[in-house]
Amino acid sequence: MRIIAELPHPDFKISILSMNQKFIVKIEQGTLEQTYKIPDMDLTEGVNSVFELLDEPFLKTVSARFAEMGKDFRESYYRYNY
Repeated sequence: MRIIAELPHPDFKISILSMNQKFIVKIEQGTLEQTYKIPDMDLTEGVNSVFELLDEPFLKTVSARFAEMGKDFRESYYRYNY
């Protein structure tokens, strides 16, 4: 697995990796991570197509999902510790 690109974003870290004929989009925020795997044969423009997939509406849903993931984890953590 090798990193082929990193995209700047103010709220999270976005890395694009390549492994086994797939592009892996890894988006991290603190201790949380979302990963999306895309077969490279599904994309006509290679890594440039991956950049196009990461549009503003998609990144807004990623941000909302991170908020939901964090809430779910905090609730579980408090149930366990309190």
